[in-house]
Amino acid sequence: MPVPDAPVTGVPSEPSGPAASAPVRPSRLDPAVAARLRRNADGLVAAVVRAHDSGEVLMVAWMDDEALHRTLTTGRATYWSRSRREYWVKGATSGHHQYVRSVALDCDGDALLVSVDQVGAACHTGHRTCFFTELPVTGAEA
Repeated sequence: MPVPDAPVTGVPSEPSGPAASAPVRPSRLDPAVAARLRRNADGLVAAVVRAHDSGEVLMVAWMDDEALHRTLTTGRATYWSRSRREYWVKGATSGHHQYVRSVALDCDGDALLVSVDQVGAACHTGHRTCFFTELPVTGAEA
């Protein structure tokens, strides 16, 4: 999905510092919000997605500035696919949509908490959540 012509915010057009290798993708994200983000070397921020009604953690995905802009302005969860190197709207092909109720930025600016109304499975395997595999905890306090 191509990004319409728009002012670039967030990832600098002439990278410098720790995110110098970050890809530059144009974004219409509010510059005040973009300034608060601490992106990884790929220009991305982790998005932890939870069910709005229960608080259940559903999945983790990645957003760049434009994915966050699209999420905030459309109310549909939009992510950056690291493998396909393109934007994807959750449910566009699966029908398992995420309707965004709120988005919060953590104290360090390097993670987002996205609360959604989930329609269908959140996981690409068909499970409600991506976190369905319990691991044994054997520590003394367990």
